Amino acid sequence: MTSPASSSLTPDGGDYQWLRRYPRDVRWERSFEPIPVTNLFDASVARYGTKPCTNFLGKITTYREIARQIELTAAGLQREGVKRGSKVGLFMPNCPTFIIYYYAVLKVGGTVVNYNPLYAMEELAFQIRDSETEIMVTLDLKVLFEKVESLLVAGTLKRAIVASFSALLPATKSVLFKLLKGRELVNPGRSPAAAQIIQDGKLTANDGRYTPAAIEPYEDIAVLQYTGGTTGTPKGAMLTHANISINCQQGAAWATNLKSGQERALAVLPFFHVFAMTALMNFALAEGSELIIMPRFVLDDAMKLIDQTKPTVMPGVPTMFNAMLNHPKLKSFDLSSLKYCISGGAALPIEVKQKFEALTGCKVVEGYGLSEASPSVTCNPVDGPVKEGSIGQPLPGTIVSLRDLADPTREVALGEKGEICVSGPQVMRGYWKRPEETASQFVGDFLRTGDVGIMDEDGFIFIVDRIKDLIICSGYNVYPRRIEEAIYTHPAVEEVTVIGVKDTYRGEAPKAFVKLKAGTSASEADLRQHLEPKLSKIEMPSEIEFRSELPKTMIGKLSKKELKAEEDGRRRTS
Repeated sequence: MTSPASSSLTPDGGDYQWLRRYPRDVRWERSFEPIPVTNLFDASVARYGTKPCTNFLGKITTYREIARQIELTAAGLQREGVKRGSKVGLFMPNCPTFIIYYYAVLKVGGTVVNYNPLYAMEELAFQIRDSETEIMVTLDLKVLFEKVESLLVAGTLKRAIVASFSALLPATKSVLFKLLKGRELVNPGRSPAAAQIIQDGKLTANDGRYTPAAIEPYEDIAVLQYTGGTTGTPKGAMLTHANISINCQQGAAWATNLKSGQERALAVLPFFHVFAMTALMNFALAEGSELIIMPRFVLDDAMKLIDQTKPTVMPGVPTMFNAMLNHPKLKSFDLSSLKYCISGGAALPIEVKQKFEALTGCKVVEGYGLSEASPSVTCNPVDGPVKEGSIGQPLPGTIVSLRDLADPTREVALGEKGEICVSGPQVMRGYWKRPEETASQFVGDFLRTGDVGIMDEDGFIFIVDRIKDLIICSGYNVYPRRIEEAIYTHPAVEEVTVIGVKDTYRGEAPKAFVKLKAGTSASEADLRQHLEPKLSKIEMPSEIEFRSELPKTMIGKLSKKELKAEEDGRRRTS
């Protein structure tokens, strides 16, 4: 794993491939300051105190006002015994409360544990036990509170803090919400677990005085970010203060075209996901941006919000950009305020990227990262030429090495397929309470990502596929992403996912699941005819199944997991 001695600096002055054509205004070999994550926000408060910090459903709050709420919350948490090493869960959609508790927990030395509000009870219980979460913070929305209440009653969770959702809204909307949607709210004081619940209003009824924790940036874990990693078993990636704060600094060093204190970032990705937590929430607040917050991505609402609030920056995932392009009333929305969008989380189809750029005039930059790297690892230049289909070049201070798929201790030659391995100051300390899995995830100082890629002569990296998604067809390696890219070129296709299914003759064969654009039609024969000049016979899908919707993950990425389980079950019973 990366050692503290080398974490803030580039490991050596090596002649790396990407230095041949690195962005003109970006220095790869540079040092970064390992600081507490909260220092990034505090610097923006000092510089931009009266500027808008958050815009939540029309309620605008300044940096100074958010900072004061963080102080009151930190003081309350400290009185409740939260200290260095305490694990505090955040269980809510995007809202200012998430930001306030996130920084308040860190200021008193605690560790944030992010929870997906869509998790089933068993998933929540597992993560609570595994992470040793002591307190869960949530909202008084029925859909959230009832899960937390059940965990309290069952004894799985010790305590909970419940904040008011309606208090986050502008005055008029708050009154209307209580009148029209009062059934969606709960009264925590009437809960059978009331003795274990602290209401936010009571917690923050103090003078805001507390003793800030003495943070050791390389040692203290800021966030336990749960991920399936390359094995699929949930485990907590230990992200230190240095990991996250330096990843934000790397982003700032890369995004030279963004103007500190002048940008407006649309937050449609969920903060509980590592991409949004660092590359959106932490980064935007470190840069003094205004965060325009959506509780969750709803296509119509997102389009209206862009039209009305004029954001300049929007991190997203490919399915979001694709959905916006296919909105039936696309031309009635003004999206021209967007100047910079970063796409991550999954492969961005080239056709989607080009169409979105042509529509908005903004630059869509594809990057790459993973939970274990806080998450950002590579990105295409934001001010300069990009290479279509590439995930870009390593961020400053980051080394990417492509390793032999059979022997990860051996680097492959330039242009050859290999496992993408990463070393840098943003790479995690390891997996929480899993030393053996941590050891297997590293080769020396390099984190194994489980992704197969190719590096070109300029150090641009092209992802071929996930190792676990690789299809072995008659002994040949078949990559689903290549098939998906080919299918996306058909004008009637909106979304596609390709998985490997069992085949009695070839062992495995590719199967494509396709969603067509509204108002279009295409048959399996049409698609096969379209694909014939684009794919080899071994790559041609054995089956093409049309569906009205395709499964997605919590951040909107197309998901193969459900389709694989469905196919496995179907074949077992047939």
